[in-house]
Amino acid sequence: MLRGSFRLLVDSAPGLEVVGEAGDGERAVEMARRLRPDVVLMDVRMPVLDGVEATRRICGDPETGGARVLVLTMFDLDAYVFAALRAGASGFLLKDTRPADLLEGIRVVASGDSMLAPSVARRLVEAFSRRSEVAIDGITDRERDVLRLIAEGLSNTEIAERLRLSLPTVKTHVGRLLSKLHARDRAQLVIVAYESGLAGR
Repeated sequence: MLRGSFRLLVDSAPGLEVVGEAGDGERAVEMARRLRPDVVLMDVRMPVLDGVEATRRICGDPETGGARVLVLTMFDLDAYVFAALRAGASGFLLKDTRPADLLEGIRVVASGDSMLAPSVARRLVEAFSRRSEVAIDGITDRERDVLRLIAEGLSNTEIAERLRLSLPTVKTHVGRLLSKLHARDRAQLVIVAYESGLAGR
């Protein structure tokens, strides 16, 4: 029933189309390889293969690596949130998210950005505050400034205004951060920022 309601919602939105549905994680991975979707809406708790492992396989497979995974969860306290982001998910939304926000989340993730429900983001901050710091080597002081602001949720335009830089310069810094820190997208840069202690403390 939930998949059916999501299908109706997505198919009714301009520029969006559902290309397939899967009832378990293993089937989701197989369909992602075959259909090459732009975005996969993934349930955290899936039969046969859970959503975290399915996300890891989709994001780590060259045949499906272009797909962005947006994970849906019932509870913002879900223990799988951090693991799914580490596995490559580009965002998290709650299943009771307003339809307009879900469609916006799909578009944001498809564009290469990240999307975190506010309550999920708060839980991540709390979780990271209890984790030991990891080192971030090889990035410049300016890149640290940019990374810190990414973790605060600022857009490239907002970062440019805050640091008094041009937008192309900010985009260059973000690209270098993605490369140096081996991050798939901005969601993983946020993880690095919190794990390193650069943000959230």
